[in-house]
Amino acid sequence: MSTPTLLVAAPASGSGKTVVTLGLLRAFARQGLRTGSFKVGPDYIDPAFHARVTSRPCPNLDSWAMRFSTLAGLLEESGQEADLVIGEGVMGLFDGAPDGSGSTADLAALFGLPVLLVVEAQKLGQSVAAIVEGFLRFREDVEIVGLILNRVGSPAHAEILREACDARFSLPLLGWIPRHADLHLPERHLGLVQASEQRDLATTVERAADTVARHLDLARIRRLARAPSVSVLASTVRPLPAIGRRIAVARDEAFAFAYPAVLEGWRRQGSDILFFSPLADEAPDPRADAVYLPGGYPELHAGRLAAASGFLDGLRRAAARGAFLFGECGGYMVLGRELIDRSGHGHAMAGLLPVRTSFARPRLHLGYREMILAEGSPLGPIRSGFRGHEFHFAAELERGGTPLFAEVRDVRGRPLGPAGAREGRVAGSFLHLVDRTDHLRTVP
Repeated sequence: MSTPTLLVAAPASGSGKTVVTLGLLRAFARQGLRTGSFKVGPDYIDPAFHARVTSRPCPNLDSWAMRFSTLAGLLEESGQEADLVIGEGVMGLFDGAPDGSGSTADLAALFGLPVLLVVEAQKLGQSVAAIVEGFLRFREDVEIVGLILNRVGSPAHAEILREACDARFSLPLLGWIPRHADLHLPERHLGLVQASEQRDLATTVERAADTVARHLDLARIRRLARAPSVSVLASTVRPLPAIGRRIAVARDEAFAFAYPAVLEGWRRQGSDILFFSPLADEAPDPRADAVYLPGGYPELHAGRLAAASGFLDGLRRAAARGAFLFGECGGYMVLGRELIDRSGHGHAMAGLLPVRTSFARPRLHLGYREMILAEGSPLGPIRSGFRGHEFHFAAELERGGTPLFAEVRDVRGRPLGPAGAREGRVAGSFLHLVDRTDHLRTVP
């Protein structure tokens, strides 16, 4: 890939990476540049914001969950027909798996990507220099090329911060962004409120672009971008085996967590993708030989889904005709018998898996996972391996004595026991699959 690329990172989550990235993407587009983007790590929500700004898919790049061929292919695709690519990091710059893989820094080192460090400075004075200097020295194979100070209180505050940094290192300060309540993006329990749910998103993005153009040195930022240093012959990206020839995919505000790379990979294997909306009480296409229910927010719409008889009956008809039904996280919950919402009220779901789940007492389940199929399925033969992640607050109250769907290991390779459920050609779990694995680790 020869497209100039930059990677926006920060010392911690909540520093303003997303708003800065969106502002840069839009500001450069105003200059007539064709902008592309990517998001580091297992995140469904931020890429949808990128896609709204660039009008093109935003892939996720995850150096723990993805094979190198998948990573390289997606990075190559992010730069196709683009003049500039801006990637957004995940959490803090060095945060990832215990060995550092999956982190923004790991991806930057792997492909030689220049990093812009966004530091949230509203409660900092001279201490900002200690933070930045620590990040500059932490990994020699990661190059931080510029500094952006965010949520700065005043010009006087900015001067204090600049003087402290100038006294310690030569890293260029590319500008500072003042505190602006009107640049805030609302959040909920799994992250930002989805782009599709924010009616004023276009206005917020334009304000972010105005602010970035006014306060940052865009010309210098563009000069700092460079093509990835690792040149590879990128393969066609096909993360997961196609689970059918015609795959009905649930897509709306309750089922939004499907990776574009997975869906496009299925298309490249010759599958037709047939979208339908459960919230609109649409049934999966009767021609489909597979149905995919991705994750999302079914717990926020449990009453509507329970009342969507056309949707639920459509799932049952698909199962009866032998289609493969596969649910991830929220989709797994909907394939079960009952979903209990935050208030403790139970809602009947499809009843295709002997599973009851509850959101009444939210508890975070978070982490990378490695999954091994216990039996063969359209996902692959027995013992097929995948990498992905788990991120939910729901609890599994009941799982009947169905055949084992998969065995799961954590990020260190330690067994976590069985996951999910399988009933005939209906299967699912709380895991979100990112990529297949070429081999499985042997764990003592």
